[in-house]
Amino acid sequence: MLTAFYILVGLEVLLGIRSLWDGWKWLEYARRRLRTHPGFYTPRVALICACHGLEPGLEQNLASLTKFDYPNYDIFFAIANGSDQARDVIERVAKTSAHPVHVVVAGEPKDCSEKVNNLRAAIEQIGEEFEALVFTDSDARPGRQWLARLIAPLGDARLGAATTFRWLLPERGGFWSALATAWNASAATMLGDHSRNFCWGGGTAIRRKTFDDANVLGFWKGALSDDYGLTRALREAGRAIRFVPECLTPTFYDANANGVIEFTNRQIRITRVYAPRMWAFAALAHGLYCGAVLFAAVAIVNEAFTGVAAFSLLLMALLIPLLAALKGALRAVAVSELLPDWRTKVQQWSWAWIALAPVVPFLYLCNLLGAAFSRQVRWRGIRYELISPNQTRILLR
Repeated sequence: MLTAFYILVGLEVLLGIRSLWDGWKWLEYARRRLRTHPGFYTPRVALICACHGLEPGLEQNLASLTKFDYPNYDIFFAIANGSDQARDVIERVAKTSAHPVHVVVAGEPKDCSEKVNNLRAAIEQIGEEFEALVFTDSDARPGRQWLARLIAPLGDARLGAATTFRWLLPERGGFWSALATAWNASAATMLGDHSRNFCWGGGTAIRRKTFDDANVLGFWKGALSDDYGLTRALREAGRAIRFVPECLTPTFYDANANGVIEFTNRQIRITRVYAPRMWAFAALAHGLYCGAVLFAAVAIVNEAFTGVAAFSLLLMALLIPLLAALKGALRAVAVSELLPDWRTKVQQWSWAWIALAPVVPFLYLCNLLGAAFSRQVRWRGIRYELISPNQTRILLR
């Protein structure tokens, strides 16, 4: 057992050191981007936000979309039906907006998710005078410079898209909300200064010509995920996706155990269908981490009972969660710099990204194993079954 302990734990420690180095590079990339001038590319923008029902902070979230320091943009709010509870909020926000606000009623979805259906309907109503499209989510609350910084990389016409990611910030708190933000932090740092980036539907900018040339609407046909549909379209067109960490987007989130399990399962089950290689790699990585921790615990207990000094084994095994916590600390440092307006709240919750980082792989492993046996997800009150990237079945509204 000792030989297996040293091999398994030693391998995981090496992988942890590599992961910590990746965390340092993510911090350095974030700092480098913060020092970069946003540029002068300011095309006319159509800002598109799909909405569904009421949610905590909805009016503040939508109002933030009207206050960007950007000269020329219209806002398109897309809903499935005219009686959606979000409509009254949208109309109140529209009355105080300095930028034109349009409400698109898409109708009920038939062969795709409601969000994809809403976005497709909005695209069809956006005129050719809009040179760029920007997608955001109704649960996000971006800062005033967000739009200008997200658009700026598109000054390079060869680029496919510029994207960012959400950063969950609990409001009421509690263990499950803390676990959710730690889980999401791990996903956020998958993006970076490399060619493996994917688009996030809550913050992606793309030229309208690129959108049309890549046939994104075709990839959205029958799709549940707008994010992965757009990503697949750009990859097949050979267009790069640039991560813009300075546009990291605060998303206020509280949930109980059921809510966190539903949220995390949905993300991984979507990944299982749209990016099976990523799912398989994640299953291997998190399975190895969890296996090493559990095997180390058994080995240490066993050696303690046989009279062998187990303390040295314990110290070696503790390197595994320690390295994970250190990477969490690097994330906390980066986010405090990327979100200066929310620094107090970031510092309040930095403990979660550090202390819960060693626990997060166990939740990921549960999500990954669940995705191997089920393709059903619940999203905004609607239950779907993912048949394939271009075939979605609506099971229950």
